[in-house]
Amino acid sequence: MLQILDRAREQVLENGTGLDEAGVLEILRLPDEQLPAALQLAHEVRMRWCGPEVEVEGIVSLKTGGCPEDCHFCSQSGLFSSPVRSVWLDIPSLVEAAKQTAKTGATEFCIVAAVRGPDARLMKQLREGVAAIKAEVDIQVAASLGMLTQEQVDELVEMGVHRYNHNLETCRSYFPSVVTTHSFEERWETLRMVRESGMEVCCGGILGLGESIEQRAEFAAQLAELDPHEVPLNFLNPRPGTPFADRPVVEGKDALRAIVAFRLAMPRTILRYAGGRELTLDDLETRDGLLGGINAVIVGNYLTTLGRPATADLQLLDDLKMPVKALSATI
Repeated sequence: MLQILDRAREQVLENGTGLDEAGVLEILRLPDEQLPAALQLAHEVRMRWCGPEVEVEGIVSLKTGGCPEDCHFCSQSGLFSSPVRSVWLDIPSLVEAAKQTAKTGATEFCIVAAVRGPDARLMKQLREGVAAIKAEVDIQVAASLGMLTQEQVDELVEMGVHRYNHNLETCRSYFPSVVTTHSFEERWETLRMVRESGMEVCCGGILGLGESIEQRAEFAAQLAELDPHEVPLNFLNPRPGTPFADRPVVEGKDALRAIVAFRLAMPRTILRYAGGRELTLDDLETRDGLLGGINAVIVGNYLTTLGRPATADLQLLDDLKMPVKALSATI
């Protein structure tokens, strides 16, 4: 019987078929001494099925804090005692943030709002913001506004939003332990409508919420079933005042095993470094991830936590001779 890495080489690298849940679980259980070989295989898979380019993205919060949902990891929930309070960003500030993002070489600018779903005021502000950005900045605009109605999906398409982010956060079986104010199925329905609209689907989650290794494999398999264009991979950065404030940080080697596993489950997907990597991965492990399946990076700060300086990430990509994806290639 072939060992998992040999089977993955034949199935994923040569044939382009992702591992199933059982195969992902085997990867997540690999001993440390097999991790370098697994990272090398994941890099080969990424190069074969995605190519050498790395997509760089910046994000900004249009509405911060005051969210009515109880996502247990999130300091933007209005239900917890975390020190984030509701703030709205004006249009000139939004355009300036897009300009600064474009200067880093990023091809993608994502506008995020901490809401259950957008109301009329938010949709109006987004419409004005997208129009203002498109008038002044040569960059793709994405959005993340929570759960949508069909009418809102259609409106985003009409605005020219090309990609929508709506994370499932964790697997179906563990979701009720993370969020109680809405369901996994409600999130899935928004993603279905987004896909059918023609917008690109961006959907990932957070590792280290307390899920088991088996549930981590379940999550990878459910994302593979969804087949998103992009998967942002976050690692929990425990926030004060939230129910998950005391959860332990994911170990670096476990994070690298997860990167390999998600790449081998979804060989053609953009797999993006997102929040928490600065806490979970040291500089060497960050390089290992980029040479182990990652092919996209959020640069700069996140919504409520600090990230690495954009210049540091761009220098690292240059050191690794990884070309940043040109905007013209994504239009």
